[in-house]
Amino acid sequence: MRFDFLDDWLAWQQSLNSNSIELGLERVSAVANCLQLYEIAEQVIIVAGTNGKGSTVACYETWLNNAGFSVGSYTSPHLLRYNERIKVNRQLASDKEICEAFSTVDQARGDILLTYFEFGTLAALWLIQRSRPDFAILEVGLGGRLDAVNIIDANLVHLTSIGVDHQGWLGCDRETIGFEKAGVLREGIPVICNDIDLPVTVQKEITRLDCRPQQYQREFIMQVADNDNAGEYRWQAGELRFDLTPVLPGKHQVQNLAGVVAGLHQLIDLTNYKSDTVQHYFEGISLPGRFQQIELDLEATVYVDVGHNEDAARALAENLTLLKKPEGRVVVLLGMLDDKDNPAFVRELSQVVDEWWLVSLDSDRGLSASVLGDRVESEIIPRYMFETIDEALNEALSSLGNQDIMLVTGSFLTVEQCLLALSIKH
Repeated sequence: MRFDFLDDWLAWQQSLNSNSIELGLERVSAVANCLQLYEIAEQVIIVAGTNGKGSTVACYETWLNNAGFSVGSYTSPHLLRYNERIKVNRQLASDKEICEAFSTVDQARGDILLTYFEFGTLAALWLIQRSRPDFAILEVGLGGRLDAVNIIDANLVHLTSIGVDHQGWLGCDRETIGFEKAGVLREGIPVICNDIDLPVTVQKEITRLDCRPQQYQREFIMQVADNDNAGEYRWQAGELRFDLTPVLPGKHQVQNLAGVVAGLHQLIDLTNYKSDTVQHYFEGISLPGRFQQIELDLEATVYVDVGHNEDAARALAENLTLLKKPEGRVVVLLGMLDDKDNPAFVRELSQVVDEWWLVSLDSDRGLSASVLGDRVESEIIPRYMFETIDEALNEALSSLGNQDIMLVTGSFLTVEQCLLALSIKH
């Protein structure tokens, strides 16, 4: 084994290929063939899209595992630990298991220069295959057509909302990006579409491949239930209906939940299931960093969210509008990466935000607070600029009241640094 410790493997992988991102399936397919990574589970669900992928994977794996099925899952990026990316029956892969998988991939690759993401994808597929689960749920990292996950054929494709993100790699509009996302489709397989306004490019691929589309607000719907139970929604597809309560915070999660139930119905006939059973199997779901309320020694209510694009900001604005108190302020602590549309993100949030606090992100792609301020000066005037999360949290401790809401957002890295700072404080 080249290394004994996970951190050493990860540091080495960062330097193996000079390109941090290099789309294409040739390298990863060649190594997958050596490892015989053809059938990694009885059934495979591939989740692609712009926003909502992590929520969708978490819903699928929780429900299926609670229903008695064995489940492997692969997601990216991670929030606090690399191990979060690879789970079997909702248990994180151990350092030892991941190191063994890395070593196996390393031996199989020969002189092929894999990227960090390709290395991790192959390791995840190898670990999932070794556990022989009933279901494997794989989240696409970037796009779809040329993403490493696309070497695996799915039994069900789940397309979450399609928006504009990663323009440098996928294109500058929804039609171009949609075509890349639709690259994970396979002939004749069912596809769940969360988006009510599918790009034409996606529609054409669905038709060309004779897929069996199930689209939100067309083949299935989710609307407020006509009963006295507050917060309950009715999911319906034809004559089949369930009364359900969203299992993750945020109004946008209603649509994500609706899509997952539609997907489960394609995989498992839910005709004889009762609402209580369908709801029960979602219990125990955990997904840190998605409009997550965290406990702090603050009077204010504090949320963290990894959102970083225009559509995510729009969903956050809707959630904050519902929660904002008449006498309170909404304060956003924002840290963002260089390759994101920073002005568009703050523009969508600006109508509900009373104060903007900017923070520097300590990474190669992270923006300093001052540069981020320059990027968004046409949209907002920040009140504070902090070099560290600690400085921002100290200011929050001294200045926010019990009517105020604070949202920490803009990037996975922003939320990670916030949660790490809090764990050190406590």
